[in-house]
Amino acid sequence: MAEQDHAVEPNAVAAAKAELLPGPVQKNAERILDSLCDPSRLRIVQALRATPLTVSELSRVIAKSRAATSQHLKVLRSVEAVTAERHGQFVDYSLSEHIHAEVLENIANAFDQLRPTA
Repeated sequence: MAEQDHAVEPNAVAAAKAELLPGPVQKNAERILDSLCDPSRLRIVQALRATPLTVSELSRVIAKSRAATSQHLKVLRSVEAVTAERHGQFVDYSLSEHIHAEVLENIANAFDQLRPTA
């Protein structure tokens, strides 16, 4: 059946539109999702669920250079998902208490469902 032959149900369209986020909130949501567009950043979020880690530790976990890991952390910090706390010469990174971190953590948790079960 062609699209033109199907009548548009105005109530269905209105209900679907009501579920969309308002413009500025949608833009913010897109920024948060864009921050996970690189698989390394998803792995960083997954790793930081367990414990705070330094750049060196994270670089080993995600198998990237320290410089590349730092750039990924910069992106995650820009959406307030990751915080940095200095301890002497080391900086520990952790998931922030911000809602953006919670959103990314929930996405990482959803991907956990893909893990094989034994």
